[in-house]
Amino acid sequence: MAPSFDHLPDPEEDEYDEEEELDFSDLHERFEVQLEQGLDAFVVVDGLPEVNEETKPKLVKFLMRKLNAVGKVKEDSVHMPIGDDGKSYKFAFVEYSSPAEAVAACKALDMVALDKKHTLRVNKLTDIDRYGREGRIDENYTPPKIEEFTEKEHLRSWLADPSGRGRDQFVMYKDNGVGVYWNNEKDAPEAIVERQHWTESFVQWSPQGTFLTSMHQQGVQLWGGPSWTRQKRFAHPFVNLVDFSPGEKYLTTWSNRPISIPEDGHPALSVDDDGMNYVIWDIETGKPLRSFANLDLPSTTTDEAGQPVKRKIQWPAFKWSADDNYVARITHGASISVYELPRMGLLDKKPIKIEGVMDFDWAPATPHREGVKTYEQLFCYWTPELGSNPAKVALMSIPSKEVVRTLNLFSVTDAKLHWQSDASFLCVKVDRHSKSKKSLATSLEIFRVREKGVPVEVVDSIKDTVINFAWEPKGDRFVIITTAEVVAATAVPPKTSVAFYCPEKVKGNFVGNFKHLRTYDKKNSNAIYWSPKGRFVIVATVHSQISSDMEFFDMDFEGEKPESDKDLTANLQLMNTAEHYGVTDIDWDPTGRFVATSASMWKHTMENGYHLYDFKGEQLREEPVEKFKQWIWRPRPPTLLTKEEQKQIRKNLREYSKVFEQEDQDRGASADAAVVENRRRLLDEWLAWRAGVEEDLKEEKEALGLPDDPLDALLGKADESESQVIEEIVEEIVEETEEIIS
Repeated sequence: MAPSFDHLPDPEEDEYDEEEELDFSDLHERFEVQLEQGLDAFVVVDGLPEVNEETKPKLVKFLMRKLNAVGKVKEDSVHMPIGDDGKSYKFAFVEYSSPAEAVAACKALDMVALDKKHTLRVNKLTDIDRYGREGRIDENYTPPKIEEFTEKEHLRSWLADPSGRGRDQFVMYKDNGVGVYWNNEKDAPEAIVERQHWTESFVQWSPQGTFLTSMHQQGVQLWGGPSWTRQKRFAHPFVNLVDFSPGEKYLTTWSNRPISIPEDGHPALSVDDDGMNYVIWDIETGKPLRSFANLDLPSTTTDEAGQPVKRKIQWPAFKWSADDNYVARITHGASISVYELPRMGLLDKKPIKIEGVMDFDWAPATPHREGVKTYEQLFCYWTPELGSNPAKVALMSIPSKEVVRTLNLFSVTDAKLHWQSDASFLCVKVDRHSKSKKSLATSLEIFRVREKGVPVEVVDSIKDTVINFAWEPKGDRFVIITTAEVVAATAVPPKTSVAFYCPEKVKGNFVGNFKHLRTYDKKNSNAIYWSPKGRFVIVATVHSQISSDMEFFDMDFEGEKPESDKDLTANLQLMNTAEHYGVTDIDWDPTGRFVATSASMWKHTMENGYHLYDFKGEQLREEPVEKFKQWIWRPRPPTLLTKEEQKQIRKNLREYSKVFEQEDQDRGASADAAVVENRRRLLDEWLAWRAGVEEDLKEEKEALGLPDDPLDALLGKADESESQVIEEIVEEIVEETEEIIS
């Protein structure tokens, strides 16, 4: 009930003039009681440092800076309980001026760092009260139950191959069954685990091979360990795609259906996630960090009716930095939003505005740049020509947001960003149009990231359009595929050319200029597959029912080097060719020793199955598999050896190879001996069976009074004296000649 002011003396009209009327606004503000609003304007702030009565005002004043960033809070509206021991309970009740401000505070301040040691957790007071009424919070304190320690399985035990041969594993998905196998080269794969209906759509390895991912309507599950038990689960309904961070700390899930939270709640997601499509999870805890909705992508084309056609969804929509500390998302034409992990807050609380931005990509490693003491993460982006402004490619350093290098470009139709695996180089493939815009040509703008000032080298001697580009992993060479034809979605693949490039030889540890090495014309190739260790590369034609050629190249052939290539850092040699009809996928194993080519029923239903080759292109195994879907090698984590140890191993590789060659010979000899022993055993078993049958037959004849040889009993035994000797003369003409005598 609002207080009454009737008890105050009313001034007489003749005693006070209207202009001198008393102002009671201060009393109204002091004694007026607001209408009942409930507790919707209250929030509970947890995660505060422990203080006493003396230091409490200082903490409240410091906390007010955060609280007033999203609403209006007075110092007397912050209630921080103090215990009997004179110390705070590390939480506070805060009253905002409206329920809307309280909701905004929960969204903006939850999981925000107060200082280096404390992170705020902000929730509405009504939510806590509601959970308590529903019985989710017990009013009586019960100490937490500490579960007994159970030793977990070693998630990387598979690296210790029990055979001692350092074999690799792969997963194969066929029909409704998924199996994990050891690769046995020419022999049949050795099954490790096989399960029916293990996944509902596809399987996927984590980047370092720790987990196998299965997809279900209820969400994502991760499997691993020697017994292949479920390690983690992430409840994202109707999930379609997943993406791991490079260090396997975080996971992104996406569904084309917006999340719908039921009235009785969700086991992992909250009401704030309702209507979202993306969820970013912490793999270790299994908890969601933040969710996002789909962005409306800009229209680039129109249909026959003139209506805009939206772009297909870009995947991955959230791209990870090499150190797992940042994840970023692009808003086409406007900005790039960089989020800090694990709290998933925007870097500097705002997106990086870049007008016209079309694409971006993080450096796959932390580049050690010359003249830079503190190494930060890098990402590159490009913008098209806007008005009179040229197109631009730029490198930005994060978290400082410093633009390290920019490059202006003209007459640009499209650009693609290609990082080398060590982030030593960045190649920007620029498609340029002529003045009439009727023809296209491609130039390669190569950023030398590790060199001072990040110089840019231009490879502009390419007359045709580049349809594929691939860097050598951990190397400085690349392969391109070009075509002069218009690339269209037709059954007949266009005629292409395959070109190889490598640096010139220079003194010291520097990398020379990139030079053209060789070109192979009149091909149908459309795909490039480098060995993960570099040096070997496959150029192939995939997803074609007309051509299925594969060519195996060696960039460091140990034979004689042509005179024209003396000054280049490569010796190219075509080692072998192969053909796999209807090939859809080509996968190198993580060691670069073997290659699996497969024809998936997801692309076509003819001659599905896989072939296995060694790195030289010699076929080891061919197996048709009905309803074959996937073959994926299990990745390996980064080596624990230092660069010096790896260098020492490469130096003494010939000595190590002798040991391995002897082991291969022994294994082959033992395999041959096993075959001979098996055949001998089968022969002995058959002879023993035959002797047993003859013995049984003899016993039956004796029991029936029959002679041993029924034929002798029928004809009678002939005396040796009555035997006759029959002599037979056979004449054989050795040679015959005919001579005419006159």
